Amino acid sequence: MTQVKDQYEAYPYPERDPADERKRLIGGSPSHPLEIDHFVFAGKRDWSRPLRALVAGGGTGDGLIQLAQVMTRLNRPYDITYIDLSQAARRIAEERARVRGLSGISFVTGSLLDAADHGPFDYIDCCGVLHHLPDPQAGFDALAAALAPGGGIGLMVYAPLGRSGVYPLQQAFGALLADQAPPERLRAARAILSRLPQGHPFRTNPHLVDHEQSDAGFYDLLLHSQDRPFAIDELIATLDRAGLALSGLTQPALYDLDRLLPKGAQVPDTLDAPARMAVAEKLRGTIKTHVAYAVPQARAGQARARPRDLSLVPHLRGAAPAKLAQAVAAKGQIRMRQGSLQIHEPLAKSAAPLIAAIDGRRSLSRIAAGAGLDPVGFQAAWAPLEHVLGDWGLLLYAQGAG
Repeated sequence: MTQVKDQYEAYPYPERDPADERKRLIGGSPSHPLEIDHFVFAGKRDWSRPLRALVAGGGTGDGLIQLAQVMTRLNRPYDITYIDLSQAARRIAEERARVRGLSGISFVTGSLLDAADHGPFDYIDCCGVLHHLPDPQAGFDALAAALAPGGGIGLMVYAPLGRSGVYPLQQAFGALLADQAPPERLRAARAILSRLPQGHPFRTNPHLVDHEQSDAGFYDLLLHSQDRPFAIDELIATLDRAGLALSGLTQPALYDLDRLLPKGAQVPDTLDAPARMAVAEKLRGTIKTHVAYAVPQARAGQARARPRDLSLVPHLRGAAPAKLAQAVAAKGQIRMRQGSLQIHEPLAKSAAPLIAAIDGRRSLSRIAAGAGLDPVGFQAAWAPLEHVLGDWGLLLYAQGAG
């Protein structure tokens, strides 16, 4: 791990200025409380109970700061342990927390492989780390061992296809520049990159931007000494070996094979769910990362919120209900942008009043009553909305975590 540690001491990632905490909060997935409740606690967590959380490999603190800030804003109790091998990254994360006045965080310099020594935890965040371990399976195993029985993990790992062009360059730079210190490696790699032929897969991949945003981003993308991506079926198998089960992907539409096939196309019965998702990943070809939640196998199928329970409270994330309802009423479709991907999905104009009723306080049963629908009629009306908004990560169910 020496090269990895040296990298993050020289170029803490992602590059952050703690002073910026005074003007913005960086949000994302995983680890927003709405998502945690939706994927780990079936949308019914009692948020008056303290959340004991671990941010494993927390880097400069994006996931940590989002979780602590949202919990603080909602006046929800928490106890968060941050652990990372880089002292430079830890200093930035600590300063970001100090600027925001966040408390309830313990900072540890160390390895996530020792997570169980600090647990057990209700929730573990591990974003962009496991694929950088010499033995990723050991990392998954360590996090599973640190979980409380009713807890869960939010994770992000790299995917291979959307990062086309990255791995040949990592290997080439590793062969050419391995003996140089990080600043010299960075300068040399930038000079070499400028001479790449126009047809190189890296040059033709429009989904890669980190190398353009900062020195830390360039180094992490192209000069990392340890980077092992996972296809989706490989991720599911790795979770299984750790005694974990996939609770859900934050955007399951990306892995929906039916969305990518012509109408009426037949899928062989021999393909199980992971195999279908793997085929979808190959057909889509643009997935850079897998963002997912996992729980102990004993809770498989029980942790994710299901809208057939009408006591659940729906929330829209990243969209204003009134504005979205107005757009659906006018166009009969949802239009959104996911990275470089433009998405248009049809949604009946009749769904607009249901969308407008989502305020983060009304339960599904109250929305149904307001629409004058009995449970059967409501489920039929809600299902298309769930298929579009839920599958693209815009619709979540959470209790008191809005």
